[in-house]
Amino acid sequence: MQSERFISFAFLNLKSSYKMLNRRHIRTKVMQQIFELQLTNSQDLNAANKKLNDSCSKMYDLYLLQYQLFTVILKKAKTLSTASQKSFLTENKNINVARLANNVYLNHIAASSELTTLIEENNLTNWELDDEYASLFLKEILLSDFYSDYLKEENSFENDKKLVLTIFKKIIAPNDKLYSYYEDTCISWIDDLPHVNTTILKELKKLDLKTELHLTSLFKNEDDQKFAKNLLEKTVLNEEELSKYVDDKTPNWDADRIANIDFILLKMAICEILKFSSIPLKVTLNEYIEIAKEYSTKKSSTFINGILDTLIKEFKANDKLQKMGRGLL
Repeated sequence: MQSERFISFAFLNLKSSYKMLNRRHIRTKVMQQIFELQLTNSQDLNAANKKLNDSCSKMYDLYLLQYQLFTVILKKAKTLSTASQKSFLTENKNINVARLANNVYLNHIAASSELTTLIEENNLTNWELDDEYASLFLKEILLSDFYSDYLKEENSFENDKKLVLTIFKKIIAPNDKLYSYYEDTCISWIDDLPHVNTTILKELKKLDLKTELHLTSLFKNEDDQKFAKNLLEKTVLNEEELSKYVDDKTPNWDADRIANIDFILLKMAICEILKFSSIPLKVTLNEYIEIAKEYSTKKSSTFINGILDTLIKEFKANDKLQKMGRGLL
């Protein structure tokens, strides 16, 4: 099933310092943009930068839409709670919708002025135009075993919070219909969804009634935003030099035998090694190996590790590395 793919990634590393768009995600988006440039045989860096920025911005839209689902589900619950003539309620008279409509934690999320403002500023009308998803999720919640258990528990903030976390983990995050909707709306969202889900779950676990919901910004800081642009431009502009390093280390390989993604990742990694003085070698090596594991062939990570390890030794021997700061080599 489609949902199995992103569930496997969605709830990992919850104790780490998670950012909305971390460096690995930035590298992945740059890789995708370079792949598109090669596919279209284009050298238009201005257009490529615009598409890169758009891809990052759309990821943030996805983040906001996932959060907004809580508010639209709550709105549906409140409407349903006051309309006992609804067929769903008459067929299921023992279901207490009011308990969900009055859930303190859910109402606390929906009351976020920051979320409301960002939804309006980004002109996100998805759940107004496609409100059947809120109805679908509400019905699943009300008919679930965990909601039946919730109704038997005492009213408390902790129980309300536990319910909302369960709704996200069991109904929203793994939903196949929602997955298909996101895939049809924006293809890059399928790669972004695991990261977005992880970020939201981490934030929900930390949220309490003392503070209003605070949403993560897209980039950690201005340096990360510049890193995306610089990595794309420097890799593309130094294509000939970077390709030669790869060719020299694969003399017995036909170009067709090297996966396109591997070739792109190698050039990006070499670019970082030689032209980004503040990034430690170990970080660069580990990042591209991990990206290869997810996006390329089974043998790609070993292949990339071997090439980069050989090149790093040569760069050190020839004094080509210009790393600044202790521990970067």
